[in-house]
Amino acid sequence: MKTLLRTLLWLSLIVWLGSEVFFPIVAAVTFNTLQPDTHTAGTIVGQLIRILHGMGLVSGLVALAVLALAPAWEIYKPRAVLAPMALVVLMIALTVYSQYGIIPAMDRDLAAAGGSIDAANAADATTAHFNRLHNRSEHAEEAILLLGLATVVLMARAESTRD
Repeated sequence: MKTLLRTLLWLSLIVWLGSEVFFPIVAAVTFNTLQPDTHTAGTIVGQLIRILHGMGLVSGLVALAVLALAPAWEIYKPRAVLAPMALVVLMIALTVYSQYGIIPAMDRDLAAAGGSIDAANAADATTAHFNRLHNRSEHAEEAILLLGLATVVLMARAESTRD
């Protein structure tokens, strides 16, 4: 059972961080392939980020559950899982904020701009707000990745000091 729980923990972190690492590559390929049609590329990337967030939320909840159970199953010491649990909670919070706060606001801006941000005037308030939200979204994803890497480091440390 200990091996199964540790496997679930590491697999959940691998899935979440792997998707965070490879998402920018997929986005870049999408935009380079569809360069003349950035609206379609943005639509595709928008759908992909929603999938990424879904994967992250499921992975985060699995990791959180395993971390909560780990001390009871004597997999890790209780103190060893506190910081990783806090980081995973922050990662989940940022994902929820991006999914349910930033993305819907970007969708509203996109609708207000007539469905295409590229067709709107760059000096327009809606376009400027959309671009600010896009930057905020990028920063949230970067923070999730960094928090995830810190979680991996802390879990690796917990593995090495387990007994």
